[in-house]
Amino acid sequence: MIVVNPDTRNDLGAEGNPALLDVICMTSKKSLVFLVLCILTAAVVLSAGCIGNSDSDMGNTLVYAGDATDTINPILDPHGEIVSLVFNGLMKYDGNANPVVDIAESYTYDAASKTYTFNLRKGVAWHDGEKFTADDVKFTYDVLMYDETVSTSIRSNYLDIESVTAMDDYTIVIKMKDDNAGMLGHFTVGILPEHLMKGKDISTDSFNQNPIGTGKYKFVEWDTAGGMIIFEKNTDYFGKVPNIDRVIYKTVSVESTKATMLSTGEADLALLNANYAKTFRGNSNYKNIDFKTADYRAMSMDFRTEFWQRNGDSIGVLNYALDKDAIVAGVLDGRGVTAFSPMQLNEYGGNPAADIYPYDLKKFHSEMEKLGWKKGSDGIYERNGEKFHFTIQVRGHEEERIDIANICAKMLKEQGVDMEIVVVTKFDWTAGYNGFLSGYATEFDPDVMYASYVTGGSDNTMQYSNAKVDELLEKARHETNPEKRKAIYWEFEKVYSETPGVVVVAYLDGNYVSIAGLDGLDTTRVLGHHAVGVMWNIEEWTLSK
Repeated sequence: MIVVNPDTRNDLGAEGNPALLDVICMTSKKSLVFLVLCILTAAVVLSAGCIGNSDSDMGNTLVYAGDATDTINPILDPHGEIVSLVFNGLMKYDGNANPVVDIAESYTYDAASKTYTFNLRKGVAWHDGEKFTADDVKFTYDVLMYDETVSTSIRSNYLDIESVTAMDDYTIVIKMKDDNAGMLGHFTVGILPEHLMKGKDISTDSFNQNPIGTGKYKFVEWDTAGGMIIFEKNTDYFGKVPNIDRVIYKTVSVESTKATMLSTGEADLALLNANYAKTFRGNSNYKNIDFKTADYRAMSMDFRTEFWQRNGDSIGVLNYALDKDAIVAGVLDGRGVTAFSPMQLNEYGGNPAADIYPYDLKKFHSEMEKLGWKKGSDGIYERNGEKFHFTIQVRGHEEERIDIANICAKMLKEQGVDMEIVVVTKFDWTAGYNGFLSGYATEFDPDVMYASYVTGGSDNTMQYSNAKVDELLEKARHETNPEKRKAIYWEFEKVYSETPGVVVVAYLDGNYVSIAGLDGLDTTRVLGHHAVGVMWNIEEWTLSK
């Protein structure tokens, strides 16, 4: 079964492709919906400045239409855009994706003893005025390493740490069990204030909605009724103080709403899907700011379900039935590339030997027969008395993902595989769905994949397991020679492509749109999942309204 919501379809550019044409319906209704949204949102604009600031204040207030969120905590939401506004790590990533010092002033690494020594900046204060010290760093890493009550996707990143010691207020020593080539990147995690969080339930404490950090912006207010989070610049920041006085982060889920907010003046900046971004191109009142990302979309299969426990050998072959070029051209308006590996755009990835699934329908059917699948009377493949039918959940507010999922389902159905799309409000990990239309990114050091692909990894939510993959990712994280390390990751890509847990479809560009008066966004950096990281140099931005 294919779920198509005609009120939220994009113009998929499907001429000449029947699979695409069949899922494009009633596009004129989408235009009508967009117009209605514009009218409704215009009323909100009239009150957009009424947040306790004068009109002149709003002239230096950036309104960003971002994704919905319920937590601002670097351990619980390590990849959130606004986490980086409030918190600092020992390290941070620069525009070229290299880890450089942040709240640490300097560091050394002694290879013989496998020990990092960080010298912290002096005179840094938390936003509540308390002094930042090495005890805060130790507290944070102790939580990551030992507090099993805290569910965090990044715990596996810190398995190689043996101990963390605060030598004095401004010196922290981290002794490793073994070399970890990605460790400097893992040291970018934001530091939590011990004086506020010690003894608290970090997962549920109100701190997560009232964060106190050391960062360039201070949290001011979370207006849940108005759907906005307000930040003010930290005039005492140890680095460059931002030019923009305030950031209002609008918590928005629906993609069309973000476009409407830009068109009516309620937002100054938003990430849009490719087809919405296209509507602003050539308009002198706006800027299209296009980033490269490592953000891919895939069908992630849930190995907790019996279907994939029995049929996991038949995941890779699905790639042969997907015209990924048509998906990129249509759904993404050509702003992306077809995908064959979860790390192909990483500097350590892109092994052409892992690109083993061209669009080839004859190959698809021959491989299905080799695997023992035979078509039933209804045209759906069967094996051992079981139809090739599985469910994939997709969140209803993500139009682009629904488009991708529906087209993939259409293509597969035509070849005898029944992929049922289930539209949900939020992902339900207990309902027994066979997978979800996923998005991930490996924009920085590829060791982040360890948590997602190693058996039992802290971010391995679909419980993929492959002994050879485990061996290669373990080997890669401990190899410090870049050339040898790249060779290991290339081998990982090939092994994984032969026994995948996901069907990767496409990498997306980051299609940001801003008002004409926003300057300073730097597109040097490759962005992450949902194009997160756009604010990496926000202190350099300027705004004129």
